[in-house]
Amino acid sequence: MNDQYGWLKVLHVLAVISWMAGLFYLPRLFVYHAENAGKSDVTNVFKVMERRLLRAIMRPAAVVVLLSGAGLIHLGGWDQGIPVWLWLKLILVAGMVVFHGMLEMHAARFKDSRERQSGRYFRVINEVPTLLLIGIVILVIVKPF
Repeated sequence: MNDQYGWLKVLHVLAVISWMAGLFYLPRLFVYHAENAGKSDVTNVFKVMERRLLRAIMRPAAVVVLLSGAGLIHLGGWDQGIPVWLWLKLILVAGMVVFHGMLEMHAARFKDSRERQSGRYFRVINEVPTLLLIGIVILVIVKPF
């Protein structure tokens, strides 16, 4: 592997950290947003925070994660034969992308004041990225397969 691979890995890890921060924080904002429904002065603040988090951090970071991840697969020579651990990681990353899409959907509903889910619902789904991240880290570090 060369310097290019190392720097791309740095970019990938930094983008993962940024994306994960958003995936952890946005559902927490949704908890507070849902629990303050009917208080337009409060919910308007949450709408701005949610929009900025998605536009300025989460979406760009997710794009960088996916592009740099694809670059790492290519530079690592894995595009010629992907090991089982990497296939499993990619499946979990796809789950993370689906979760991100769900959060985008909820944000759109909150924006239009159409969200009907409770704060409890958002507390529960807030655990999804944690579980996916644990699986991803185990697969990347231990490479059990």
